[in-house]
Amino acid sequence: MEPVIAKHIESVPGKCGGKPCLAGTRIRVWDVYVLHELEGRSADEIVEAFPQLNLPDVFAALAYYFEHKADIDAQMKAADDYVEQMKKLTGPGPLAQKLAGMEAGSDSISS
Repeated sequence: MEPVIAKHIESVPGKCGGKPCLAGTRIRVWDVYVLHELEGRSADEIVEAFPQLNLPDVFAALAYYFEHKADIDAQMKAADDYVEQMKKLTGPGPLAQKLAGMEAGSDSISS
């Protein structure tokens, strides 16, 4: 049986990197926070976008976020830092290179 943190929230090693998720889904607490607080979506809009959720799930995720704000903010920052580190190591991808070429005056889309 998976370890359950609360009725609606679970954190399982190997699932979403062990990050707190809505039970039975791979939707992280921070995903709900970002949609609601940073993108301004209502709880109803989040449920509409993710029909596997219900309103109690959304409110439980938000409550969990605010109870564990420092930890989850640190997880989000670590993820952002990792992405930036990978971008520096790998450089721009093929699409970014094509777009840069278009901006530089080469309007050819094909390689």
